[in-house]
Amino acid sequence: MKNQKLTETEKILMDLLWEKETAFMKDLLEAFPEPKPAPTTVATLLKRMQNKNLVGYKTFGNSRQYFPKIEKGKYFTGEMKGLIDQFFNNSVTQFASFFTANAKLSQKELKELRDMIDEQIKD
Repeated sequence: MKNQKLTETEKILMDLLWEKETAFMKDLLEAFPEPKPAPTTVATLLKRMQNKNLVGYKTFGNSRQYFPKIEKGKYFTGEMKGLIDQFFNNSVTQFASFFTANAKLSQKELKELRDMIDEQIKD
């Protein structure tokens, strides 16, 4: 499945669903940060996210209980892959080089990265 990119507002809503696992519209509206969007806006966002196959729902009477159809880690893995494909010619090495040169990492953080890489090489 091609990764479906979330808008900033959709991401806020998706984060709420990932955190709650399931939620009714009223739960999402209550949890949404200020300024809270109109219920019709949230309904539109949920519909768009359903069309992207990222959100599903179960019907309970007249209410819908929404749930994420993709795990957070899987979604962000796809986002990261897209970023690497688009900006680094599908080269993880180019990305790592750019990241380590530009992230202003401390010596401790660089050592932790090296240790993680060394651990992966052992496997």
